[in-house]
Amino acid sequence: MTEFAIGIDGGGTSCRAAVADRHGNVIGRGKAGPANILSDLENSLLNIVESARQALIDAGLAAETIASAASVVGVAGANVTDYGRRIEKALPFAEGRVVTDALIALQGALGDGDGIVGAFGTGSVYNARRNGRLNGIGGWGFIVGDQASGARLGRDLMEQSLLAHDGVRPASPMTEAIMAEYGSDPESIVEFAHSARPTDFARYAPVVFEHAAKGDAIAIRIVTDAATAIGESLEALLWPECPSICLLGGLAGAYEPWLSERYKARLARPKGDALQGAVELAVKLLHARQRGAA
Repeated sequence: MTEFAIGIDGGGTSCRAAVADRHGNVIGRGKAGPANILSDLENSLLNIVESARQALIDAGLAAETIASAASVVGVAGANVTDYGRRIEKALPFAEGRVVTDALIALQGALGDGDGIVGAFGTGSVYNARRNGRLNGIGGWGFIVGDQASGARLGRDLMEQSLLAHDGVRPASPMTEAIMAEYGSDPESIVEFAHSARPTDFARYAPVVFEHAAKGDAIAIRIVTDAATAIGESLEALLWPECPSICLLGGLAGAYEPWLSERYKARLARPKGDALQGAVELAVKLLHARQRGAA
């Protein structure tokens, strides 16, 4: 009978896994490369499986144990057409489920309670639980969505730098620094943008926040627009009795000072992270499988 649960947080930068016993105690952790299923399905699957194998090895278990484990994998894009189902069918676990990264983030932050979660890393996504019912929005990927994500901040920085270079908008210390990085050659920026992945853009997100803190007008505009987008998404999910809002991901802390007081007043520290949420859901799946086999 399956005795182990594996939770996996498939992020755009890296894929993290944790193996737990049937009581939810984490006994091993693993890490592999990115799992962006919308832009690289094949390698995402390889990294998902590799992170699970590393977690099993870290727990002192044979890598082959993967075939008898129950697992929940949270990834961006699981809600887009059949991407999630394609990954799920290829998983080597005895029981495997692919869910959105928003769902594992919500479970990690709120446990089984109600509230809203917004996650901001390479991408962005939101989820809410109200009276036990789930409602997720966003997470549509870098090209047409993921507002306020690290990737969109980096893309906006490149756009504003080119506009400043062309004299359409005033330059700033930030845009001048970016142009200098690319040898004051706008074609080099265009070449980068056409080949860059979301993670490549996202590495510029800290640059935007650093310059915004120094009063750079263009950086402030980018961050302010992003904070407005966050407010719009939170507003779409908010209800009067909502007990809390949790911001997660590498950019969560950077965004907090820029939010409206309407949302700041409801901010709460998350109980755990997205990986913890994936583990909790995997343990639930394990118990359901054991009950079915009993």
